[in-house]
Amino acid sequence: MKLLLLHPLPFDGSIFGAGLHSLVENCAAPTLYGVGDDITGWAAAALDAVGDGPVVVVGNSVGGSCAIEVARLAPSKVKALVLCGTKPAHRPDPTFRDEALAVLADDGLAAAWERYWRPLFGPTARPEVVEQGWRSASALGADAVAAGVRAFHGRPDGEEFLRSWPGPVWMVSGEHDRAPVPNRALVEQLPDARFHLVAGTGHYVPLEAPEALTAITAQALAFARQ
Repeated sequence: MKLLLLHPLPFDGSIFGAGLHSLVENCAAPTLYGVGDDITGWAAAALDAVGDGPVVVVGNSVGGSCAIEVARLAPSKVKALVLCGTKPAHRPDPTFRDEALAVLADDGLAAAWERYWRPLFGPTARPEVVEQGWRSASALGADAVAAGVRAFHGRPDGEEFLRSWPGPVWMVSGEHDRAPVPNRALVEQLPDARFHLVAGTGHYVPLEAPEALTAITAQALAFARQ
């Protein structure tokens, strides 16, 4: 069994800790901005990165949206999904997209970080964890992050696909994230799903509580190996 780790915006694949990588012999955590600004293209590139064989896919935020598209492209290959801080439903908001792109272009990545992404950490997130996130984002640069913004806002609605996909889904939300209530409700409507609320965290559980995400992913891997 392989593990595919899909990063959130505005970070890269390096945000996933050693604990997740230690769960399997073959683990891929690609950085996808260079593929372009289409989430289906991201999903195809992610499948190429992980190679042949069965896989459990873990995605955070836009990475979770990409994970849904991976399952849509390769439903027999994907044995389980772990969706962390993911909003499967999508209602396009071009005004918000264009505003974020304008801030990135006119004011720079640091300004966009403070406006859009720094506030998504939980209120007790350790400063060194937030700094790790900023280092990841700043190393990418504004153009790469802008591609991620376009990919996120151009993603297809994934909720109906999840309602029909028979595979197991672990839906993970941070206590202080914006989506716990609808995600908890959605779990009740999926064929095979369970919900985990990670106490004290915000949107970025892989950074804020890596041990918790590792434990949840271990459950998904054990289930997928049955």
